[in-house]
Amino acid sequence: MTTLITGGAGFIGSRLALRLLADGESILILDNFDSYYDPRIKRENIAVLQAMPSAPGLLTVIEGDIRDEALLERLFAEHPIQRVAHLAGMSNVRYSAERGRLYSDVNTSATVSLMDVSRKHAVSVFVFGSTSSVYGNTDSIPFVETDAAASPLAPYPASKRAAEVFGYTYYQLFGLNINILRFFNVYGPHGRPDMMPLRVIDAILRGQPINLYAGGELQRDWTYIDDIVHAIVAALERPLGYQIMNLGYGSPITLNEFISIYEKLIGKAAVTRHVDSPLTEPKITYCDNSLASELLGFNPKIGIAEGLARTWEWYRERYSINVP
Repeated sequence: MTTLITGGAGFIGSRLALRLLADGESILILDNFDSYYDPRIKRENIAVLQAMPSAPGLLTVIEGDIRDEALLERLFAEHPIQRVAHLAGMSNVRYSAERGRLYSDVNTSATVSLMDVSRKHAVSVFVFGSTSSVYGNTDSIPFVETDAAASPLAPYPASKRAAEVFGYTYYQLFGLNINILRFFNVYGPHGRPDMMPLRVIDAILRGQPINLYAGGELQRDWTYIDDIVHAIVAALERPLGYQIMNLGYGSPITLNEFISIYEKLIGKAAVTRHVDSPLTEPKITYCDNSLASELLGFNPKIGIAEGLARTWEWYRERYSINVP
């Protein structure tokens, strides 16, 4: 049995690959090493995977684009793919604001193509990495999966929500088991450099200003990478028909609190500036993870203080940072 991980060179995908390889699982990674952020980071992730003792015979890496339908057909014809962890895609809410067509092509159309080839090859479980951003400024707090999620604030969540809806169609018509996981602000060591946890470290160390939207009072629910990986593995093992499940820690904090934790860890005050909040930004993300707890045994263990401390220690080691 082989598990296909799209986006397997990225942050979440590479951590999932590490876990599956450690468990002796056969995996096929498909990644295009997109230049949205430095491709060298993704190639370093792959190098770590290839250096694992279990990698020979279990790990195959293909450089290619999920929009390439002929490539998808060839991969499924040549490899015994029985499970799919679809984690590839364009991310970043604000970056998506003026790139609707790109996000539609990558996050929606390519996902539909992957679902189509998966159902033709009798894939047992298709796990799709979605986002808490689909909820927008909902009145349902904390966020629950029964919310309509009909008013996304940017092309990124809109493209993910559209793919979710297509997923139901592929379950209803073809019986494809689809587990949709709505990630809530995933962070931790090896994280993406464009995301807040690493950007705040960079800004504090360099004395550069951090933008405080809404006075730094926007709230986010941060979820540590190890907790997310445990949940993805569980989702790959459970054919549940069609399910949408939130994956979040369930304890949002403000950006001001987030920065304060890092100031204490780093031992240096942040430089901040107040700016207007973009139209793409919801006031809060807040996860109700009771469904994932019931269906996947999801029980996040790493709170934000411990998670940021681990992230900072990894950052210090990786970049040889010496601070008092």
